[in-house]
Amino acid sequence: MIIAPSVLSLDYTDTKNQIKLLSESKAKWLHFDVMDGHFVPNLTFGPDILKAFKRSCNLLMDVHIMVSDPNYYSEVFIKAGADLITFHYEAIDAKDINSLIDKIHALNAKVGIAIKPKTSVDVLKPYLSKIDLALVMSVEPGFGGQAFDETALAKIKKLSILKQENNYNYLIEVDGGINQMTGKQCKETGAEVLVAGSYVFKNDIIEAVESLC
Repeated sequence: MIIAPSVLSLDYTDTKNQIKLLSESKAKWLHFDVMDGHFVPNLTFGPDILKAFKRSCNLLMDVHIMVSDPNYYSEVFIKAGADLITFHYEAIDAKDINSLIDKIHALNAKVGIAIKPKTSVDVLKPYLSKIDLALVMSVEPGFGGQAFDETALAKIKKLSILKQENNYNYLIEVDGGINQMTGKQCKETGAEVLVAGSYVFKNDIIEAVESLC
């Protein structure tokens, strides 16, 4: 299980120490939420903050862009150090998705597609052979600390079946309301990457990460 703590919930008065603890934990990725105040009703981080995290730790930079212009911002954040860019299916015309996938790969980054809680897994079928990650949102994107939406479990299961049946290579990531209990449910249905913010940073970081593995 890959654990990707979300810096949306990091205590920025204690950044250096919390990054140190993350580096000592079993976390392998760092999840970085980019929100533009338009696609979702919140504003978060710009590329310079990502650069600072990139310098501070050796974790894979898992960048989730919740923005209305993923074509523009994907390149901006890859240049800032993103190893993996995940954009939202709902943020782009379906006819432009393949070209954006190709662009991100051409910029030497991995690519994922995210879907909101009300979006069907079926919309991802045309792209599953090309992407590196499928992200199931188990809360409505925009704010941390929300409760887990159990409808995500059926989506995880379906993505797991599609992956096995077609020998696809994407990872299945889940983001929203993850704790020890919901993380276990996601793992049992086929999730391979867990994004956890509040649960990690509002508890003992090393122990919280360990409990999700």
